[in-house]
Amino acid sequence: MTNWRKSSYSGGSATSDCVELARSPQAVGVRDSKDPSGPRITLPVERFRSLAADIKRGAHDLP
Repeated sequence: MTNWRKSSYSGGSATSDCVELARSPQAVGVRDSKDPSGPRITLPVERFRSLAADIKRGAHDLP
């Protein structure tokens, strides 16, 4: 995965807490925008969609 993109909702600042995504036909890669050479995860597209829906509804919010 080589075409990483940052959310248009992020502030664009180097200190913004944001993730970057890269998509292939079968998977979505996720990495920390502040550490592009650091760890990353790859999820099947359907699992990523499920995770994104969970996040949007607050299922992973910290107490």
